[in-house]
Amino acid sequence: MNLAVVTLAISAGFVLYVLLVYPAVIAVWARLFPRPISKSFVPRPISVIIPVRNGAQWIERKIASLLASDYPGSLIEILFVSDGSTDATEDILRACTDSRVRCLALPAGGKAVALTRGMEAVSGDFIVFTDVRQEFDPGALRSLVSCFADPSIGVVTGELHIRKGSSSEEGNTGLYWRYEKSIRRNLSRIDVMLGATGSIYAIRRELAAPIPPNTLLDDVYLPLNVAFRGFRVYFEEEAKAYDYPTELRSEFWRKVRTQAGVYQTVAQFPALLWPGNRRFPHFLSHKAGRLLLPFALIAIGVSSLFLPERWRAVALLAQLVFYGLAALDPLIPERAWLKRASSLTRTFVVLVAAALGAVVVFFVPPQRLWRETRVTTASSAATRIEPRP
Repeated sequence: MNLAVVTLAISAGFVLYVLLVYPAVIAVWARLFPRPISKSFVPRPISVIIPVRNGAQWIERKIASLLASDYPGSLIEILFVSDGSTDATEDILRACTDSRVRCLALPAGGKAVALTRGMEAVSGDFIVFTDVRQEFDPGALRSLVSCFADPSIGVVTGELHIRKGSSSEEGNTGLYWRYEKSIRRNLSRIDVMLGATGSIYAIRRELAAPIPPNTLLDDVYLPLNVAFRGFRVYFEEEAKAYDYPTELRSEFWRKVRTQAGVYQTVAQFPALLWPGNRRFPHFLSHKAGRLLLPFALIAIGVSSLFLPERWRAVALLAQLVFYGLAALDPLIPERAWLKRASSLTRTFVVLVAAALGAVVVFFVPPQRLWRETRVTTASSAATRIEPRP
């Protein structure tokens, strides 16, 4: 058989497996063999840690969101860790008269350092990690803590909801996130979670561990560290946080960082690549598979050049149309009938390109992979900047 045909078939099959087959398999698996947990709300002291750099515009809204929780107010401690902020962040926090809100000001050292120092400075039985921009649902803290009634639970992650965007670009980044959440939900149901949602997750205080300073994914490092100690990482859908949609450019840099973090995860937890570990097939299919997608697409393109003549033109034309549609998307009017297809195609191409770009983690300091995130608020349609953690 022609080598090009074999290469194309294997590469195309791999792409379909990662994007469609694997998510479908674990969805069926989760339905047939779920591993439920016991939940019961018992009020316990909690500490909320919020790392922030130049987040002045979001602080008051964040504080109001947390203090509006239906969790007993006397049991809530809120610690903002300012990572070298140069705006009014620290002034706003110092002016806060609520004794439950504190600020720990540090020189710029990165998010991992800020979180580690924050964990050393709090006293709650459970530590809740979140970012400065996302607002919590009033019942989020209660829902997180309720899961810890099950002694097998070490980490609980909540569900991040992306508000509806005003453009196809923002809508498709939200669509991608819903796709990702469905996979995480099913991984949780069969107890093979590979991380948490950084904007809303909680950990038992006694299981919290220092995070290596250059770590890009604290929401993967801490949960996996807990999982390898025999505790469960659980996805609680009732614990909700809300965020604004992001521009595709910002989503690209976020994915570069998170995919680069997967390379770090392999170095930090090499047992993930051991077939005897029950997370092994899921890590390969979900995390490592995403890293390999761009290489599979490149293999499809190259092998197409060497197909038998009757198939070569069809394969190359199909790819030309696909990538051409993505390239032309910025020029297609928002209300055009073609926009839905072009925007979705462009989103896919950009996110896959981010996985390819993640290899820069081998050539530049990890902290340089943080970028500002542009979001558009639903109320004002004004672009806001989230400072790099």
